[in-house]
Order: sequence, then structure tokens, then C-alpha cells
Amino acid sequence: MEKIPFTKDGLENLKEELHRLVNVERPKNIRAIEEARSHGDISENAEYHAAKERQSFLEGKINELKDVINRSEVIEPDDEPADRVVFGRTVVLYDVQADQEVAYQLVGPYESDPENARISVSSPLGQTLIGREVGDAVKVKTPKGIQEFEILEIR
Repeated sequence: MEKIPFTKDGLENLKEELHRLVNVERPKNIRAIEEARSHGDISENAEYHAAKERQSFLEGKINELKDVINRSEVIEPDDEPADRVVFGRTVVLYDVQADQEVAYQLVGPYESDPENARISVSSPLGQTLIGREVGDAVKVKTPKGIQEFEILEIR
């Protein structure tokens, strides 16, 4: 069983999501099914079928989150000065094509949020950055083509 890396905050957020699904969304959906059933014939009851589909989705998501939490491993970067890129660190890069600096925190796949500067260690860029040092130039094959970066800072 492969472990899934998480930051401490990332795992807590996932546990909160599971708690919300089990204790808020599931009961709400059960009430929706009961209400739809009370309308009579369920064979042509769109509300009932929608609520049953939602139930299936919720149960699948709950089972997935339980599995991920069971396989999770919290990895916290130490407080030492960062000389290499590792999980949890933030990396400041110079994007050669865009001629600008960008910063990303390397997180696990379930915490990835590129819009908020959090990329997965299993993404093409994340895989390329792991183990690198300040000053290293890296090339990454992305859907946009080959992108070039220089590592400016690791924090």
C-alpha cells in the first residue's frame, strides 16, 4: 500500500472534508431521498433519482477519502536552511519564457492547487525540482511545451 505525502495542514483539511461529508452532506441527502419517496411513484421521480445519484457520489467520495487518510503520511520539512528542494518547501523560480519570478510550494497530490501556488511533487515540474539546488536550471515538458526555469530561492 503506497503512502501518500501530506503537509500537516493538508491532512487536517482532508479530515475536515470527510467529517463534513459524513456528518452534514450524507444526512442531508438521506432526508432528500426520504422526501422524494414521499411524493409517491419513484419510477418517474426525478428528485428521487437525483438524490440517489448524489448518494452514490457521496459514498464513493467518502470511501476515497477514508482510503487516502489511511494511506497518508505527514511530512514536515525541518527548520534547517534549505539547500535542496524537498517536499513542503517553497521554491522561487525564474520562468525564462515569461521573464518573471514564480513561487510554488511542493505538496502532495491531494493538496495540489496551482492557482494558489501549490503544486504536487508528482507533477512534471514537482518531479523535476525535487533534489535540485539554488542556481540549477531545469527544463520541464508540459502541455504548453518545454518550459525553462532557474531556481532562485528555496524556503
